[in-house]
Amino acid sequence: MSGLLFQWFQQYKQVLRRLFTVLGILTVILSSFFLSFHNVTVRVLFSEHLVLGFLLLGGYVKPDLQNSFLLMFMRMLLVVPLMASLSFKLYPSAPKEFQDLFRRDASSALRDRLDVMLPAFGCGVLMFVYITLLYIAIGLIPTGIALTLFFTYPVFTALLSWRFFGQRPTPFRWLVMGIILAGGVLTIPPSSTTHSSRTIAIGICASVIAGIFNACYNVLAQKCLQKFHPVPFTWISFASTLLLSGVSLLFWPPASAQLDWTPMWIGSIFSGLVSFIGHTFNNLGIRMVGATTASIIGASSPAMTALVAWATISESLNVIQSVGIGVVSLGIALLSGEGLIQKMKIRS
Repeated sequence: MSGLLFQWFQQYKQVLRRLFTVLGILTVILSSFFLSFHNVTVRVLFSEHLVLGFLLLGGYVKPDLQNSFLLMFMRMLLVVPLMASLSFKLYPSAPKEFQDLFRRDASSALRDRLDVMLPAFGCGVLMFVYITLLYIAIGLIPTGIALTLFFTYPVFTALLSWRFFGQRPTPFRWLVMGIILAGGVLTIPPSSTTHSSRTIAIGICASVIAGIFNACYNVLAQKCLQKFHPVPFTWISFASTLLLSGVSLLFWPPASAQLDWTPMWIGSIFSGLVSFIGHTFNNLGIRMVGATTASIIGASSPAMTALVAWATISESLNVIQSVGIGVVSLGIALLSGEGLIQKMKIRS
């Protein structure tokens, strides 16, 4: 009797574990879904679209540098306090770590504080740059294509890790990086009557350069997180982005007389909320299924963004571009899952 109870209990645990894994996968998918709405909202703020087939909205600001600073500042005004409230609940020791960083007693050397704070602030600078460029790209070219070109950043991350950490890419990684770059080339939009070749070129360059800066962010974050907990580190990066966008507006203010503030605030609040929810779901998903699985599922972000843009603002892609998005998503999933594949080989 006890043996049957034990066997039943083990089966019950396996079922619960599988349900927990499924729930974690759904949580990461929801994260990509909400973050896609953030990207589409930015697109609508920059250019006029027929939303859901009956609401003509958008085109409130031009997709230039000053307006990118403005939208980023408005979004971060909401996200940073929300993230602070959540971060301190997830990591109660964060306030004490901040006090240790800024106290001036002899036990805390200035060099040790700078070794932690400067890389964290540097990551904030890199985040500020790549978000600015990505906003410009989303305003100039279709949202799904901008995100797909941006998501080629794992290629640059692998190359930078090779340069600074000596992590030479394996033949498998070289193959997957080639697949990602080939898919990115397929997504490049042709010139048309509505988009000049110059506009498309600027959008493509902004997306790719944003990916390069994001790769630099990931490499620097890898080094910084060896000394700093991820929760306060992430908050410092977002707070630095808020500070830099605010300072940038002082030097490069947009033409405020031409701005329609009410829909811009509504759009910024909405994008901030869905962005916060997306990041929260992603962190929960990582805790439930692990970073590797979450990264593989997160590779669907370009395709998810293209799907949401098609459903909400009727932003369509041709067959070749759709194939390119699929190729990039597959390549990112393979690159993220390389460690998982190696573990399966070892077990077999």
